[in-house]
Amino acid sequence: MNRPAPASVTRVAALGAGTIGASWAATFLAQGLEVAVHDPRPDAEAFVRRFVARAWPALDRLGLGEGADPDRIEVFDDPARAVEGAGFVQESGPENLATKRELLARMEAGLAPETIVASSTSGFMPSELQVDRAGPERYLVGHPFNPPHLIPLVEVVGSPATDPDAIDWAYAFYLRMNKQPIRVRKEVPGHVTNRMQAALYREAIHLALEEVADIRDIDLAISAGPGLRWALWGPHMIHHLAGGDGGMRHLLEHIGPNIQSWWATLGDPKLTPDAVDRLVAQFEASRPAPLERLVGERDTLLIALLETLRNERAALDREGGRA
Repeated sequence: MNRPAPASVTRVAALGAGTIGASWAATFLAQGLEVAVHDPRPDAEAFVRRFVARAWPALDRLGLGEGADPDRIEVFDDPARAVEGAGFVQESGPENLATKRELLARMEAGLAPETIVASSTSGFMPSELQVDRAGPERYLVGHPFNPPHLIPLVEVVGSPATDPDAIDWAYAFYLRMNKQPIRVRKEVPGHVTNRMQAALYREAIHLALEEVADIRDIDLAISAGPGLRWALWGPHMIHHLAGGDGGMRHLLEHIGPNIQSWWATLGDPKLTPDAVDRLVAQFEASRPAPLERLVGERDTLLIALLETLRNERAALDREGGRA
């Protein structure tokens, strides 16, 4: 396949302009690309332009690419027209398999044969999206972490039918977008990140329903503890460091049996209507701030964290102090 290099792409299409799709549009605009947007909602253009305008100061602070312009957006009613001339397509439609398949089918009439299509799906496998597709080998998952314009993680997932070159291409393209892609080498429902999140959240729900601790303290048990370390390294590196001179082997051999005994007691809660009511009541009793304020705090703190990590890691690199 004669596919242009990721660095030569100047126009992309964002299919779906909800929170995730609009955030992707802001990401692409910040890196100097022209963005064609499709969303069937009548207020789609107004929504995505408002989202980009709100996100732009943060993107500017984090660093804009050459030619970055928040106004290089064009909105289309027809997804086939939106993808015409696009060097890459990011699909972020509703998390419904039938809806996604219908959107991809409607798009294909305008799609160039070499253009890669990545889905933002949080849980569907690429093989589920490739059903009845023309050129299924160029379809894959490019799952971001919310909000995509701030958090660098993107999970790149192919199926056995995906061309390995397409996976390499998408990986390189996301790097160009200042993202930190990871390769998920075997498709599974939920990919990697959401499966780990689901495992943690299952136990958080179990602890709340069993009244082991209230929701506020369960959340603090993460944000004031391991969450701080997880911003630096993942669980395997964290446990390697916890093993001291013996590293991961020491930890697994000496503390592993205790960890395994805890696994046997982990909860398996069911989200029945009663359980949902109890969880929501507990959460509301913790007096959360209004949603708009919480989103603003999240974004402000994320930007400060990203800047701190980037600056300090750069300093460690210059000093030769990184392992």
